[in-house]
Amino acid sequence: MSVQRRKSDSAIGPEHDPDAAISIHDMTVAYQRRPVLWDLDLDIPRGVIAAVIGPNGAGKSTMIKACLGLIPKLSGSVRLLGQDPRSVRGQVGYVPQRESVDWEFPVSALDVVCMGLYRRIGWFRPVRRRHRDAAMVALDRVGLADFAKRQISRLSGGQQQRVFLARALVQEADLYFMDEPFASVDAATETAILEVLRELRDAGRTVVVVHHDLQTAREYFDWLVLLNTRLVASGAMQEAWTPDHLRATYGGRLTLLEDAGRAMGEAGGLKQ
Repeated sequence: MSVQRRKSDSAIGPEHDPDAAISIHDMTVAYQRRPVLWDLDLDIPRGVIAAVIGPNGAGKSTMIKACLGLIPKLSGSVRLLGQDPRSVRGQVGYVPQRESVDWEFPVSALDVVCMGLYRRIGWFRPVRRRHRDAAMVALDRVGLADFAKRQISRLSGGQQQRVFLARALVQEADLYFMDEPFASVDAATETAILEVLRELRDAGRTVVVVHHDLQTAREYFDWLVLLNTRLVASGAMQEAWTPDHLRATYGGRLTLLEDAGRAMGEAGGLKQ
């Protein structure tokens, strides 16, 4: 499988796969006229766990928010599951960064998970027994069935992250976007999240994860997108994870490159 790399100014982008889970064509996103993502062009196939990796400010979260239509694009287009994103909203799940959520809102863990069913239930319609049963199954999948009635403000950070994962799972989506689900969680939560991601992939779902830990990337993911405002490389992990691509992504940030070298293990280290 070929690796997509950052295009030169004169290059013509690769033909997009009509069966891809995500196709991004020449997408640029700017905040206050400053480009955060520039001319992004890539495909992510179905049935993979894909990591979006890059330094702070590289545009990782911006990429998934633009794909979801949560922020406007300056130019370019996105196809999700081969269609306009607006037509497949019910097939797409989203787990935001935990820091972006008001955890003091007075609802239980079960209530939060049921929110993932609102598109199916219909707004302002009652949550019925079958909906709560489905939410309980999702909570059980992430190991939190015993905490269903506990207010989210009384849960630990790792438990809160699992609740939001359960909210996404109950949607039974075909494509999931997750923004740093492993950030600041305990080892048990990290293991539980990874198990769920692998179950989703094995069931043919696609999961796109913004990730920051280079030491776990090769173990956790099978597809890689390297960003630094522009696309550096995108492809199967064993092909896209190379010293040259990591240098192009992180530049002179030696500490991060040393972490990447350790993570590569037998794949070969970076020259000092």
